[in-house]
Amino acid sequence: MVLPLRRPNGLRVLDLCCGAGGLSMGYHLAGFDVTGVDNRPQPNYPFTFHQADALTFPLDGFDLIHASWPCQHFARVTAWRGDRTQHPDLLTPGRERLQASGIPWVIENVPEAPLRPDYLLCGSQFGLNVRRHRTFETSWGGGGDLLPPCWHHKKLLAFEHKGERAYADAMGCTWMNKTEARQAVPPAYTHWIATQHLTHTRQEEAA
Repeated sequence: MVLPLRRPNGLRVLDLCCGAGGLSMGYHLAGFDVTGVDNRPQPNYPFTFHQADALTFPLDGFDLIHASWPCQHFARVTAWRGDRTQHPDLLTPGRERLQASGIPWVIENVPEAPLRPDYLLCGSQFGLNVRRHRTFETSWGGGGDLLPPCWHHKKLLAFEHKGERAYADAMGCTWMNKTEARQAVPPAYTHWIATQHLTHTRQEEAA
């Protein structure tokens, strides 16, 4: 079911490679009108959705572009359990496309991906009972508010298949099934990233 639009700031964000919408939800909570794009069906995606190629989908008309290019080419787990060469690097051409667009952008990926770590976030920084590190590179280069350091206490949930439902719920991805949540990122991350973008935009306009 598509959630009703809530646009107090009147801004539109395009979420490329959106999956089931964990990061899309963060932008929604920050007041953005969200449109998601993924090359696979996403029946539980809660906003406007297009099944399409993220490298060719039109970018016009959006105020912010978010992209979570597939991480398998860079992820350590792929090297442990598979072959990284079997997964194409979409991050490099994807970044080039965003840079050429002239639209503010955000790229999210695993910490081992070749991203400039403008923001390195963990669930424990937001009071979530999960450890899930993700790097964000942005067109405005970071800065802004500071977050507390990670707190990896003993009761923090680690991802494991036998506890997938509890992990998904702890991330705040309660509308997803367990399979969808395996690739998801907590909405709290982009809720915070969105506020950083809005602050940066206001500072630029004031200057």
